[in-house]
Amino acid sequence: MKKLFASTILAAGVMGFAGTASAEDCGRVTIANMNWASAEVLANIDKIILDEGYGCDAELVAGDTNPTLTSMIEKGEPDVAPEAWVNAMRTVLDKATDEGKLHYASESLSDGGVEGWWIPKYIADEHPDIKTVEDALAHPELFPHPDDASKGGLYNCPEGWGCRTNTTNMFKAYDGPDHNFELVETGSAAGLDGSIAKAYESKDPWFGYYWAPTALLGKYEMVKLDFPAEFNKEEWDSCITKPDCADPKPNAWTKSEVYTVVTDRFKQAGGPAYDYLATRSWPNSTVNKLLAWMADNQATGEDAAYHFLNESPEIWTKWVSEDAAEKVKKAIQ
Repeated sequence: MKKLFASTILAAGVMGFAGTASAEDCGRVTIANMNWASAEVLANIDKIILDEGYGCDAELVAGDTNPTLTSMIEKGEPDVAPEAWVNAMRTVLDKATDEGKLHYASESLSDGGVEGWWIPKYIADEHPDIKTVEDALAHPELFPHPDDASKGGLYNCPEGWGCRTNTTNMFKAYDGPDHNFELVETGSAAGLDGSIAKAYESKDPWFGYYWAPTALLGKYEMVKLDFPAEFNKEEWDSCITKPDCADPKPNAWTKSEVYTVVTDRFKQAGGPAYDYLATRSWPNSTVNKLLAWMADNQATGEDAAYHFLNESPEIWTKWVSEDAAEKVKKAIQ
């Protein structure tokens, strides 16, 4: 009996030590707080869950895509980039993962970043035959140009943005002028957003460039049209992205892959905390709605994180263990 009692005490002590060691191993975690809304919200969600659910000492540090990922490769800091848009640095990142310096934990945006040409859902419902950009271009009378109703209008990306060059060349590639369409120059992001808001308020037609996830798509339901061509990277890089491309060919926007990237140190030491990041993923529809709430309430990323955790437990509790979920719920009450 004494031996059994002693063994029980020893086992309990070992288990207690193991639990303590796990928390200590997680320890301090630096999280890149990127400078756009969806990434800011996700960084704050990660901080709360890692702190409260897994006993980490999480710290947000200012970040941006290229500087953050470069620092992670060269210096091993920060530990986590919650929303890394990796397309532009894919070759460098793949090399870093092959060398074991970094790891792709999860696809943080399960749909990826999405760009393309969109129409309002009420237009799509009224005209179910319009499913592709070619279908829309065949009907200039449904999308009158705001300055000349005898022609169709396709709203362009704002001046100075790379997507303006892409849209202009894609418009040429799909023979927009031959379909009696002209581009509508919006001038700025506010001008582009305002054109959609104005159309929605009056239930007017609208056809043009936009992207997700965004607050605007959380407020106004839009439908992205399909492109009949497949994405051709060589043609895209050599022509679609070039302002002086003389003869662009039909192409399509590719999905922007968006991952949570972590350092090797954190993957090895994080334990259950790393498992959370390897599981955590959400669709653009969820992000759009959260960003819309954030914009309507002039909320910070931290405000939006607490709002999401309080209002959407059916989503985030699937990312964590039951024990971590209970700890987080108690902490945010």
